Amino acid sequence: MPGPAQQGGGAPLAKGALAISAVALALGTFMQVLDSSIANVSIPTIAGNLGVSADQGTWVITSFAAANGISVPVSGWLMQRYGVVRTFVASVVMFTLASLLCGISWSLGSLVLFRVIQGAMSGPMIPGSQALLIAIFSPAKRGTALAIWSMTTLVAPVCGPIFGGYISDNYSWPWIFLINVPVGIICAAICWRNLAKRETPTRKLPVDKVGFALLAIWVGALQVMLDKGKDADWFSSPPILTLALVTIVGFVAWLIWELTETNPIVDLSLFKSRNFAIGTLAFCLGYGILFGNLVLLPLWLQTQMGYTATWAGLVAAPAGVAAVVLSPLAARIMSRIDARWTATISFVAFAISYLMRASYTPDASFGTLVLPLFVQGVAMSVFFLSMLTILLHGIPPQKIPAASGLSNFARITAGGFAASLTTVIWDRREALHQSRLSDSSSVDNPIMAQAIAHLRAGGMSVAESLGVLSHNLINQSYMLASLDFFWISGWVCLAVIPLVWLTRRSVGGGGPAAAD
Repeated sequence: MPGPAQQGGGAPLAKGALAISAVALALGTFMQVLDSSIANVSIPTIAGNLGVSADQGTWVITSFAAANGISVPVSGWLMQRYGVVRTFVASVVMFTLASLLCGISWSLGSLVLFRVIQGAMSGPMIPGSQALLIAIFSPAKRGTALAIWSMTTLVAPVCGPIFGGYISDNYSWPWIFLINVPVGIICAAICWRNLAKRETPTRKLPVDKVGFALLAIWVGALQVMLDKGKDADWFSSPPILTLALVTIVGFVAWLIWELTETNPIVDLSLFKSRNFAIGTLAFCLGYGILFGNLVLLPLWLQTQMGYTATWAGLVAAPAGVAAVVLSPLAARIMSRIDARWTATISFVAFAISYLMRASYTPDASFGTLVLPLFVQGVAMSVFFLSMLTILLHGIPPQKIPAASGLSNFARITAGGFAASLTTVIWDRREALHQSRLSDSSSVDNPIMAQAIAHLRAGGMSVAESLGVLSHNLINQSYMLASLDFFWISGWVCLAVIPLVWLTRRSVGGGGPAAAD
């Protein structure tokens, strides 16, 4: 069965053109995912350079996430209205221009404005590249297409903090945006030259203005609430409580409107497919746990273990390397076996990786920290491929762009929830452990008295000795909180496996099947 672009006509791409086009599409995905994380470690530098506080500087992240969250689910409508190739290339061009404007920003206000534009324009890039990769490869090579797509989504989050930290430390922060310019130009030029004649059929769909307005309201409120909630102490803050109410009311109103609208901006009928509905749920749960651990591990290493941003990134790097190396092999295997088995393998490997981390100690060596990340890389190499194969099974080719956009929107939202919940759980478990440790750390305790005496013998005063012991207690509390989170993550991954087996059998090389 032909994919979307194949329906648009055009001779099959020669091997050279196919490879170049695949790389260009992968670059588009890489840019978008990279920019969602590259600025995170650079916020202190950006804020200092622009003369604002670090708290104000976080709007650089929040603005991009909110605009991107609104635009991703709309990408399916845009691709049906204007064609997948036109929408993707236009998105890359506008994203590149917005990156240039971010690089030449003269104030925080201008940078936030350009980040909003950058996030809004980037919405169709991930689902567009995914749909086009599926389309330009033959049905038998569909697994290869998804492998290429997944490799870029696996590597970019790991590279983002490393690139951002290195550029900010050794050059100047504008370059974290300006590096997109040559990459974007190359990506757009190659894709337009090779794929313009393979445009998908278009339909003159009316604009669902009410649906889009409601979507923008509840998604925007949700993203700001998730990004700012922790700093504002969540629902004890009136602004956060207001945002939560806006999110709930806006979501319910949007849901009712979209289910009754003749031409909705987001095609919720896709959830009638069992594979899409259950597959998307399992995808979100697995990705949310993964993203939460991607947030926690470098945070713990930098704040409690004394690692720099670069070295914390290097601890996580093996996961991306292993995933990239194994993804082509995974694609070949998945062309022959049921994706539910490979999905199960990925969740088991994730669980093993997280449970291995649950045995970390305060004096863990670099090698000890890295080993579970290699196991995580094995899981990542088949996770995206497996879940995409499952959830896209039974989706008609003309609906793949919409399904891709909707599933990616759900995944991104799950990642946002996971990032916020991770820090909340971490802080609350730390407070619990600190309280318990404090109860047994009284100065009347013989062990504590001995520790104080030892520190005083080294030349410290009583106050200094207590300060050192207090710091160690807090460090130990965060350590135990991290181990709790790793342990919970491992068991949740195992609990998700039964969900995978509620879906229908799907094989990666089979192409889109008939609708369920």
